[in-house]
Amino acid sequence: MCNAKDWLQSPPTPFNGQRSSKKPKLRVHCLIIRRRCEGTKTDDMELKNLKLYLENRSILEENEKLRQKAIRLKQENLALLSEFQKKFKSSQMITPN
Repeated sequence: MCNAKDWLQSPPTPFNGQRSSKKPKLRVHCLIIRRRCEGTKTDDMELKNLKLYLENRSILEENEKLRQKAIRLKQENLALLSEFQKKFKSSQMITPN
């Protein structure tokens, strides 16, 4: 069974937008339980690093969601602007100066 140090040193998997963060949270929970049950004094820094890693992952996931939302809003804005310009041009053609 690998320990938390091995898990932290493995390269992070690329984010694909569908990944759930349940497994890393479960690993933190298991690490906490193991630490209590075994009575060993594992390095608190290891646990802090793991928690920070999970927090960073959740921030990255939220950033990706916001980036996708910004892209959709920009596309919607461009479509509305194009529609407005078409209506504005057609109304200028109908009414002469």
